[in-house]
Amino acid sequence: MKSIDGSAGTEGRESERIRSTATEAASLIARMEQVPFSRWHMKARVVMGSATFFDAFNALSLAFALPTLIRLWHISPQQSGLLISASYVGQLAGALVFSAIAEKVGRIRGTTAAIAIMSVMSFGCALAGNFPALLAFRLVQGIGVGGEMPVAATYINELSRAPGRGRFFLLYEMIFPLGLMVTGQIGAWLVPAYGWKTIFLLGGIPGLLITFLVARLPESPRWLISKGRIPEAAAIVEHMETSTARRIQAAAIPTTISPTNLMEKGKWTELLSNFYRGRTLIVWALWASAFFVANGLNNWMPSLYNTVYHLTLRQSLRAASMTNVAQVAVLLVCAFSIDRIGRRNWTVAAFLLGGGMLALLGSIGAEKVLSVMILGTLGYGAIGSVNAVLYLYTPEIYPTRMRAIGTGLATSWLRIASAVGPVLVGFMVDAKGVHSVFLMFAGVSLVGAMAATCMVETSDRRLEEIAP
Repeated sequence: MKSIDGSAGTEGRESERIRSTATEAASLIARMEQVPFSRWHMKARVVMGSATFFDAFNALSLAFALPTLIRLWHISPQQSGLLISASYVGQLAGALVFSAIAEKVGRIRGTTAAIAIMSVMSFGCALAGNFPALLAFRLVQGIGVGGEMPVAATYINELSRAPGRGRFFLLYEMIFPLGLMVTGQIGAWLVPAYGWKTIFLLGGIPGLLITFLVARLPESPRWLISKGRIPEAAAIVEHMETSTARRIQAAAIPTTISPTNLMEKGKWTELLSNFYRGRTLIVWALWASAFFVANGLNNWMPSLYNTVYHLTLRQSLRAASMTNVAQVAVLLVCAFSIDRIGRRNWTVAAFLLGGGMLALLGSIGAEKVLSVMILGTLGYGAIGSVNAVLYLYTPEIYPTRMRAIGTGLATSWLRIASAVGPVLVGFMVDAKGVHSVFLMFAGVSLVGAMAATCMVETSDRRLEEIAP
């Protein structure tokens, strides 16, 4: 009888400890929601944004080296597609591996490792002396590129308050298209003047510094809470609070959410459970559709301008770089209106608008380079904004216990679509003509718009409310 009573007492104390820890966890989340945007958030957003900038730079650098390499190494259209696709195959592996790492060892450690690989392999690309070597280095570099973005997006999302989270996140996410835009402008000037290797060197050198800065960022309090590391999370929240004297009244965690859910251990199979299956399948379709179009345009436009429309190398690179200028302009509007318009409405409208322009281009405008410049650039700008919204939306619809792996698996569909897209474009340009490429992109955009109508609206809702 004594042992039974002792066992019951032990179980009671353990149950009380769990309840107490869960209550502390819920209190920390509430305190985070009360801290307005401050210099603490600014530092995290700038440093992580710098990593995202060079992620974009390294992702696009090949597109501006490729026109030179086509002539220098006599690369065929099929080989060009393979070279572009190799990076996305690596990104697919990186998204899966590093999202799993981020769930186990933390958002900061996962991002740091991904940036290190990305930067070192940029030097490898610069040293490549032939097609097979460059193919291998781009494949490995893609692992780092693919691993950085979903984990970084998860980290920034977890630092954000519910009200205004869309603007806070998208102002960070704008750094990615800014990186694409800068890559375009620098590549259009640097490659013709100093050679194709310079674009890879410029992507590697600053990346090593960024690796060190990211490693010094504080870990996500939400991730620490999910691991039961309450004292560490509390210390970070205290630093957050001391960065500003202002406080914003935040509602308590809804009674429909159990505080113990904050510390549950997640499994990737839960992504396909009854509650999350619909969300998961829709978001996978959105990622595949948006990036099939956007990355297909982004990677092929410099070469299409040069080989199909016979612009000079400098003219081709400058014309292609305007797509990223358009994306930044559209995304700036998106950042300041997404919390009012909503994630779903913006995504549907952007797919329809961008797809309509590409359909018009494929139907009547593909023969004229000016039409391609105008309609192709604006179409990309609209659909490119969806890319950023998906990096905001996807971490919102999953709980902390599987937020990184959910985002990583979703981004794997962008890698698959981006790997298939360039190969299809290369085939269709040779077999059907360039107009068929734009019609194909318009059809995929329509699929994306239909999927977007099923999105869960997340604007101004706390993460713990959206995904219990």
